[in-house]
Amino acid sequence: MANQLEELKKHTTVVADTGDFEAMQAYQPQDATTNPSLILQASQKAEYKHLVQQAIDEHKGSSLSGDALVESIIDRVLILFGKAILEIVPGRVSTETDARLSFDTEATVAKGRQLIELYEKDGINRDRILIKIASTWEGIRAAEILQKEGINCNLTLLFSLVQAVACAESGVKLISPFVGRIYDWYKADTGTDYTGSDDPGVQSVTTVFNYYKKFGHDTEVMGASFRNKGQITELAGCDLLTISPGLLQELQDCTDPLTLKLDAAAAKDLDIQRVPTDEKSFRWLMNEDAMATEKTAEGIRKFGIDIVKLEDLIKGML
Repeated sequence: MANQLEELKKHTTVVADTGDFEAMQAYQPQDATTNPSLILQASQKAEYKHLVQQAIDEHKGSSLSGDALVESIIDRVLILFGKAILEIVPGRVSTETDARLSFDTEATVAKGRQLIELYEKDGINRDRILIKIASTWEGIRAAEILQKEGINCNLTLLFSLVQAVACAESGVKLISPFVGRIYDWYKADTGTDYTGSDDPGVQSVTTVFNYYKKFGHDTEVMGASFRNKGQITELAGCDLLTISPGLLQELQDCTDPLTLKLDAAAAKDLDIQRVPTDEKSFRWLMNEDAMATEKTAEGIRKFGIDIVKLEDLIKGML
């Protein structure tokens, strides 16, 4: 009898949300995503420390020093992890830009170009890379520029419909709405432990998916940041879902029936109003959404903290 992971793969592209290569091999996802927190965790494990050491060794004799040297080593660590992941997954890997650039369009564009150049120097086709950028106004503008240059982007830390629509209208390849963090906010705010289709995180991704399919946007929707298996099964039919190893195991261990929940064809008949995405409307709608404003800012801060920790790890090894 088929398990839920096998059934889910019939409707949705399954992505591994981890820096753990062994987990990827075990669950055979199509793609993989990483972020500063996952890379930091993996870099501290004995089995992956050699990749950090390799990046450091490759910089011996470099003319760089100080912060520039550490930044270059971190970029190399990201590429080495990405390459190792691409030896396991047949599809794409998402590599994140420095969260501290989230409000700097020019710097984000420069970092995206740099990461792609480093991958291509190592023989990796840019079609297999997604550059992850936070869904700020500035980040979306950067992604718009990169997409026009054939550099595909994954817009992350996305919590609202206006962020999603702005991404789609900017030609972004893929977005990662954060189901679990939306759930966390509403649970803390209301004291309610949401389940099933009542889950605000599930509702948010469903709304974005239906909007995209209604208006013919090509941007892919990849639900992310899950807290429980039910959130995943409620989004069966979403374009992609990026799932942690623990929840992939729960899906694999369960043989309960899995029902298709999101239907692109059915979305075309829904009565949905268009959302304005000029800068003033974007900033106002974000301001009016306390959850989206708080969770976007919190996510950027947390990723920024983990980048600093990764820098400190490398400085210690130097």
